[in-house]
Amino acid sequence: MQNTRLVETLVGIFVAAGFAALFMLAMKVSNLNAFSNVEGYEVSAKFDNIGGLKELSPVSVSGVRIGRVTSIAFDQESYLAVVTMTIDPKYNRLPTDTSASIFTSGLLGEQYIGFEPGGEEAFLKEGDIISLTQSAMVMEQIIGQFLFSKASEGSKTE
Repeated sequence: MQNTRLVETLVGIFVAAGFAALFMLAMKVSNLNAFSNVEGYEVSAKFDNIGGLKELSPVSVSGVRIGRVTSIAFDQESYLAVVTMTIDPKYNRLPTDTSASIFTSGLLGEQYIGFEPGGEEAFLKEGDIISLTQSAMVMEQIIGQFLFSKASEGSKTE
């Protein structure tokens, strides 16, 4: 009886550890790290179209993650999407003329914001707005433009 109880307890601990490992793996894969701190300074940028950009999407420079998207809102005055990002405090030397673009990692991957540093001597600080932006490319629009151009070429040759 004692041996059976010990085996059941060990199996229960093993199953609980397995569930904890699966939970940690799911958090890592989905880029949701509940155990990370969200310290840093916030900057914003306005985009015509953010595509599939989501909160907690990475912000990177030269492929190095330097922050995360913290919120996405719609500005009813300018009719643009306002993306607020939190940048890690150790990356506090980004020039004020830094540009922000929305990219896709891979062909069907997640979207992220990539910064391209400029040449100004002043640096971004809390509350600054990045004015040089490039919106996400929407595949439906690109395919539509391609088909429209092919259709117009076909009508010119006849």
